[in-house]
Amino acid sequence: MWPFHRKGPSGFSSSSTAEEVTQGIDGTGLTAIVTGASSGIGTETTRVLALRGAHVVMGVRNMAAGEDVKKAIVKEIPSAKVDAMELDLSSMASVRKFASDFNSSGLPLNILINNAGVMATPFMLSKDNIELQFATNHLGHFLLTNLLLDTMKRTARKSSKEGRIVNVSSGAHRFSYREGIRFDQINDKSGYSSWAAYGQSKLANVLHANELARCLKEDGVDITANSLHPGAISTNLFRHNNIVNSLVHSLGRFVLKNVQQGAATTCYVALHPQVKGVSGEFFSDSNLSKANSHGRNMELAKKLWDFSMNLIR
Repeated sequence: MWPFHRKGPSGFSSSSTAEEVTQGIDGTGLTAIVTGASSGIGTETTRVLALRGAHVVMGVRNMAAGEDVKKAIVKEIPSAKVDAMELDLSSMASVRKFASDFNSSGLPLNILINNAGVMATPFMLSKDNIELQFATNHLGHFLLTNLLLDTMKRTARKSSKEGRIVNVSSGAHRFSYREGIRFDQINDKSGYSSWAAYGQSKLANVLHANELARCLKEDGVDITANSLHPGAISTNLFRHNNIVNSLVHSLGRFVLKNVQQGAATTCYVALHPQVKGVSGEFFSDSNLSKANSHGRNMELAKKLWDFSMNLIR
């Protein structure tokens, strides 16, 4: 199906699957959170991490769908340790409740995968009156990471194992608004473009990981933070655009990755020994890649950090 699958320095390519990039890796004893785990690459990421022995907590908006995924995984992998907890990234109250419940559960946290997302939605505001794509894709994950960081730091210290934070961004970060992040116009309906706003939120994922990596390094904590492009994948993310959605369903199998390939880079960055000690980087096709100039702008990353901090207060 995927004609251009030349292997990169890692030994993997765009056609590598999540199972292939984690072959032989033992995740026993690790605890991971995967947001948006009830469909698409979130489900496959959960399944493969569980297959490798990790205890996975799925952060899901729809608990019924989450329980169905959990049952399917345990049926396939009887030894799998999978739990589902309610999490709506577009609501700060929901994020705070999830983090509070997780932190008080006494579970360790080695891996945080900020995967959930919405794509190219019509202009809408979140429950906190923030443009929906920015609120869901970036701000919810920013707050979640912030609230779970102490647990991650404690786990890294106690276990002497490197913690990993993985932001699932997109190559679409290159197609944000011209200025990158519209700090003064986040909620501007008149200048809103559904695709540019999506690009903005995905650029924010990259910048968040970069500034987080800098802070963690400064603190001398054994936790890395990276972002990635999973590839163009045939999933339900396209549901808000009828024309694109129908094209995806008719042509997708010829030009897009399947879900197993789409989850590969996430699982690679979360588990592979090749990524040990690597932080503040951008990955694609299970190899090191490069974000665009906005995505490498440390001043922009710091400005976004401060802006986001003000919004979550």
